[in-house]
Amino acid sequence: EFTGRLCPAPCEKSCVLGLIEDPVSIENIEKNIVEQAFKEGWIKPQPPKTRTGKTIAVIGSGPAGLAAAQQLNRAGHLVTVFERDDEVGGLLRYGIPNFKMEKEIIDRRIAILKLEGIIFKTNINVGVNYPVKELKSFNAIVLCGGATEKRSLPTPGIDADGVVQAMDFLTQQTKALFGKEVENQIMATDKNVIVIGGGDTAMDCVRTSVRQKAKSVKCLYRRDRENMPGSAREVANAEEEGVEFVWLSSPKKFIGTNKVEGLIVDKIKLGDPDDSGRRKPEIQNNTHFDIKADIVIKALGFDP
Repeated sequence: EFTGRLCPAPCEKSCVLGLIEDPVSIENIEKNIVEQAFKEGWIKPQPPKTRTGKTIAVIGSGPAGLAAAQQLNRAGHLVTVFERDDEVGGLLRYGIPNFKMEKEIIDRRIAILKLEGIIFKTNINVGVNYPVKELKSFNAIVLCGGATEKRSLPTPGIDADGVVQAMDFLTQQTKALFGKEVENQIMATDKNVIVIGGGDTAMDCVRTSVRQKAKSVKCLYRRDRENMPGSAREVANAEEEGVEFVWLSSPKKFIGTNKVEGLIVDKIKLGDPDDSGRRKPEIQNNTHFDIKADIVIKALGFDP
């Protein structure tokens, strides 16, 4: 029920049927199978028949934490999931816009996991407001903290006011949507927005900016459409909503003394493949140009 909505579906790009016609729509098939299963009542709680007496702490309630908790609980262990935010779901809850995945999808699965015997504790950030020594009572600990270190760029001027991180922008929007108090919310309303990045998080940012009624929304990406990591469907959706893509471009310098006013951008050409097999972006000299911006959103991915 999650990947059928969120996965960029690289399997479909690799489907051999795509050589002669549209590939098998694997992602859509996944989603419809699970929706039919919920509709027909096939998905039910599966509590273990016996308990081992072992206790396990799972740190983090994102996709990895939920999957680990479910499997360990079904093996008979007593599982407690610790979540640092005020709701269970991790990235699924606050990092994914509601127009892409309704939060009821998370809630119905959490309800099943609770009926299977899993305990969830929110607003607990282990090592911050919950001492690590408290975990000594558990027989095992599973770390499911995800990749949360936000990447940046060495670009001059990147610390200017108005240059923000994608996940801050998306999380604030989702919390505000559900009536939660958000201080100093980043808003794209009536502003020229540039999003740097080409993955699905970048697509979430440009489409959220459109919904906040931005004056203009541009997506800056250093490769071309064919070499974009995000879903082709997401790109098509963004274009349909009025987002402009600036392909083969890389930020050279941020314009503005304190508040960002725009970007100086270098044009890129794709060279020989790197170690990953993707063609390496190479800056073309003396090709830079300016783009006006009131907000620049960095959607550059995360490290663990």
